Amino acid sequence: MTTVSWVEGSEGSGFGIENLPYGMFSRRGELPRVGVAIGHHVLDMAGLSAAGLIDDRRCFASGSLNAFMAAGPATWQATRSRLIELLGDDWHRPSVEPHLVPLAEAELLRPFEVADYADFYSSEHHASNVGRMFRPNSDPLLPNWKRLPVAYHGRAGTVYPTGTPIVRPAGQRRPPGGHEPSYGPSLRLDFEAEVGFVVGVPSPAGRGVPTSAFRDHVFGFVLVNDWSARDVQSFESQPLGPFLSKSFATSISPWVVPVAALEPARVLPPVQEPEPLPYLRCDEPWGLDLHLEVLINGQVASRPPFSSMYWTSPQQLAHATVNGAPLRTGDLFASGTVSGPEREQRGCLLELTWNGRDPLDLGDGTKRTFLEDGDTVTIRAKAPGAAGSVISLGEVTGTVLPTPI
Repeated sequence: MTTVSWVEGSEGSGFGIENLPYGMFSRRGELPRVGVAIGHHVLDMAGLSAAGLIDDRRCFASGSLNAFMAAGPATWQATRSRLIELLGDDWHRPSVEPHLVPLAEAELLRPFEVADYADFYSSEHHASNVGRMFRPNSDPLLPNWKRLPVAYHGRAGTVYPTGTPIVRPAGQRRPPGGHEPSYGPSLRLDFEAEVGFVVGVPSPAGRGVPTSAFRDHVFGFVLVNDWSARDVQSFESQPLGPFLSKSFATSISPWVVPVAALEPARVLPPVQEPEPLPYLRCDEPWGLDLHLEVLINGQVASRPPFSSMYWTSPQQLAHATVNGAPLRTGDLFASGTVSGPEREQRGCLLELTWNGRDPLDLGDGTKRTFLEDGDTVTIRAKAPGAAGSVISLGEVTGTVLPTPI
């Protein structure tokens, strides 16, 4: 396979020919269309299609990736192979170069229409830390945690593209030691560094999707920030779990990295003990060697390792469908907070500050227990790619705005 592109600046950028993630973009005065990141450019897929350089799938000029995602693995692979040919062989440069748009001229949009959204709770380190904080006199993990991938349903309508301002939510919260709740802006707003995968090919109702069929249905991966109002969450979560504390906003990155691009990043996941039930067992290693980095106002706050996640993406997909719930194109499944064993690897302020007890020093003279108005949170990630390359998952960012009066 060609590993070097003629596109200047692509090699070493994280968006080389080994990656080729898909997204949506627009330019002033033009309708949104599908693009592929290559170096510091966006390759206009609608323009390539109109020029006859790639098969006309009648979906690259649409307003989202959904139609292309629904086309299935054969189409994804054929398109990827053709792009590698076009971007790797200098002979194609004169015909392809006019369809390269500098990133500075492109507005990156939400890449797909979200059908459903579910968020898992799959980091043993995160779940154990939360258990130690809130159940200090009992086992940190609840009895079912190592039996199944725990999750909750979120709201598809509040999954926003990177850069969307995040308005501080309001709700009922009860102060520590208090008896009665009050209503007002969340005083403990938090981020959660996560990785999500998006479904392309639907599945029929009444039939679960086995772990072995992950590649048949899943189009690719994105970065996720599952914004959380911890004080609202604490009061409302008994007994049914989070609702308003999570549903106000979830941010995703603009580029969907294909499953094929992350094949070199697959590693053995942590040992699962007890052994999962048969429907959750995987014949392949599906841990992913992704390295996340979280910044608050440009200062590094955490570096969580995704390879430490206890439950893998194929297991999450199998569990989400084992009851017969069908998949739809655009279904988004997030991993849950990514946290490692070390303090600097924790993927949210709840853990980094131990529920506000130990303020986090950001290194620029400022400290945080939870997010303040005006704070900007950025999550970015990279992974090892083919032939020693680096795969970038891009970044997802959002700035906190005050609650409207």
